[in-house]
Amino acid sequence: MPASPSTARAINDRSALELLQREGPLTAGQLKQLTGLSRPTVADLVDRLTAAGLIAVVGEAGEQRRGPNAKLYGIVADRAHLAALDVRTEGVAVVVADLLGRALAEASLPIDAASGTGAAVEQAVAFVERVVKEAGADRLHTVGIGAPGLIDPASGELRDSVSLPEWHRRLVAALQERLPEARVSVENETNLAALAEQRDGAAHDRDTFVLLWLGHGTGAAVVLDGVLRRGASGGTGEIGFLPVPGTSNVPSATDCGGGFHSLAGSAAVVELAEEHGLGVPETGSEPTAAAVVRHAVAGLPDAERAGRFLDAFADRLAIGVASVAAVLDPGCVVLGGEVGQAGGARLAARVGERVRRMSPLPTEVRAGALGGGAVLRGALLTARDRAQDDLFAPR
Repeated sequence: MPASPSTARAINDRSALELLQREGPLTAGQLKQLTGLSRPTVADLVDRLTAAGLIAVVGEAGEQRRGPNAKLYGIVADRAHLAALDVRTEGVAVVVADLLGRALAEASLPIDAASGTGAAVEQAVAFVERVVKEAGADRLHTVGIGAPGLIDPASGELRDSVSLPEWHRRLVAALQERLPEARVSVENETNLAALAEQRDGAAHDRDTFVLLWLGHGTGAAVVLDGVLRRGASGGTGEIGFLPVPGTSNVPSATDCGGGFHSLAGSAAVVELAEEHGLGVPETGSEPTAAAVVRHAVAGLPDAERAGRFLDAFADRLAIGVASVAAVLDPGCVVLGGEVGQAGGARLAARVGERVRRMSPLPTEVRAGALGGGAVLRGALLTARDRAQDDLFAPR
């Protein structure tokens, strides 16, 4: 059954907008060539999208060309403003961007949870409002939030967890109250990091892979056949609770101590480095575990001791990677987060070598490209996609 005229127009408009978002400004002739539509159809859709305020003339193509055929059309970037948040136990990072995802303002702030939940929430919300103002945005269309913990697949809300500060859950509701016109959503931080690594990072050529998050804690995100898998309760990837050899006990329902977290979490990495005679370097803003691994990769302070530490750390990581491979057979595991990025290709190669000995399933191990910034990047990509889904939808 052929599409109705209105449906066909909506499909054509969306196709043109996606091309402009991906390729940048185009002439009507270029839109005709890339979409395969007729000249009159392209002229009509350009008129519609211009009247709707979604595209505008942004220049002309070619130094010698003038006239209607030379006009370059681009998406009106300030048609909507977006915000992305990376909510950590100790603070919040925020970026405000336009509809094309170009950052207009970005900042981070430590949050003092000891002052009480209400005060912490107010501090975080006021900070977001300040960054929005600095960006020159009158209002926000969409807010994407990345946070640790489980997201309820039915409600889309951050679930209660004894290991996370209460202000995390309260923050989402407070932002929605203070920004009533914005669409506010929250997603697990590791899931967002995986989306970012797939779009812009180490997994750009993979539609099936697992991101192993290595930061303050551990986590995993599972992407199968291009779809992020969350599980029945939203808990896919809670690898910190995975029972593993090499620990003194087993994890419980409320404590991942004794699980994979005890081998690969930040405190465990620092302790392992000290066992191998490596000092803890001054880190500045970099997480301590990431600084330790970065120095070891550089052979500091002693190449032999650093190499032994990296071997021991790779032994630990290989246990988690091989477990993931045995269950999911993803073909590729990305070592993400600040620690994964700090380890780079040298750590990834060590882990990959061990996994090949442990598993019959071919599993490529790659270093993450985006590090800790992947969460904020993933939150921004998600916010942009949702805003475009709304604004580009047929009216």
